[in-house]
Amino acid sequence: MTKTLEAIYDGKVFKPEKQLDLKPNTRVYMTIEVSEEPLQRRSFLQTARSLKLEGPSDWAGHLEDYLYGKGTIAHE
Repeated sequence: MTKTLEAIYDGKVFKPEKQLDLKPNTRVYMTIEVSEEPLQRRSFLQTARSLKLEGPSDWAGHLEDYLYGKGTIAHE
């Protein structure tokens, strides 16, 4: 099987731009082609939207309840 993907090298590991359909610890062979395009930094909002997180409709209004449990007093 051959796949072409985009990844970013962070100085230690390659991080794929998209999820791969591979099991953890799968051995692969890589051929590296350096892109001439500059790295596009993504905003927090772009990253959050790309995660496609799902949650209750009142998540934003009751975030502390979901994080710490209902009735928990937040640290002041």
